[in-house]
Amino acid sequence: MTTEQREPSLQAGAAPGWVVPDLRDPVRTIGRRTFDFDHRVAVMAIVNRTPDSFHDQGATFALDQAVAAAVRAAEQGADWVDIGGVKFAPGPELSAADELDRVLPVVSQLAQESDVVISVDTFRPEVAEATIAAGASVVNDTTGLSDPRMAAVVADSDATVVITHSTAPPRQHLPVPPHYDDIGREVVDFLRERVDRALAAGIPESRIIVDPGHDLNKNTVHTLELTRRLPEVVALGYPVLAAVSNKDFVGESLGRPRGARLSGSLAAATVSAMLGARIVRMHDVVESVDAMRMVEAVLGWREPVEARHNT
Repeated sequence: MTTEQREPSLQAGAAPGWVVPDLRDPVRTIGRRTFDFDHRVAVMAIVNRTPDSFHDQGATFALDQAVAAAVRAAEQGADWVDIGGVKFAPGPELSAADELDRVLPVVSQLAQESDVVISVDTFRPEVAEATIAAGASVVNDTTGLSDPRMAAVVADSDATVVITHSTAPPRQHLPVPPHYDDIGREVVDFLRERVDRALAAGIPESRIIVDPGHDLNKNTVHTLELTRRLPEVVALGYPVLAAVSNKDFVGESLGRPRGARLSGSLAAATVSAMLGARIVRMHDVVESVDAMRMVEAVLGWREPVEARHNT
């Protein structure tokens, strides 16, 4: 089986200019929750159990703080929580055992306290396998199945996989600045090849999500163009995850330092949803949930909580 392009379309109730993807499997059960991605934009909260995360600078590195942040994100309305133990950006090597020591207890405790979808941000098959057994239902692989064993691990489970575009090993400096002749085409071609790799390993279409990899091995100009061309990624027919929160393309576009990028991040997430993304990965949960629920209300996918104005 191979992945063909599908044309995004407008559904009844969608406004002109809004891209509604033609999804292969729009209704999906992920973990203990079910999503209709024809009428839902899910919010993925971020909990990094790392001392050097680019946004929170280690605020949730301690185990109790990481668990509390994950539980709080679920209570604030996040649809799922993405737990990471190793950041993608350059830095010292961390062993698989150390990564597991960071993420496994958070997954285990969160699974006991909430029905929120739990994903683990990892590129290591052994970490994926152990965390799936502990209650994670999504593997968020920012290397796009660069390790062929990862596809086998996911195929042997009930987990969903997020296949992300990136061009260099995590934690490594790029030897030269990134270059693309046609970033939209090259990202789509990469994702199509990696999706085909997943399908060949036995992962069904209903358990595949794709991510164009905002800022991953891309400069700000690349990421802005890729965002404008998100419908080309959407046309693959799989739910698209947009990981835009507080990234450097937001900061450099606005001249805002880290810690002052919330408004830009919400705008980028909303534009991504308009262009067909169905999951947004965000740090600020309350604001992001409100933004995506408002998108759904404008499109007529959800009723207002109340409708008293001028009645």
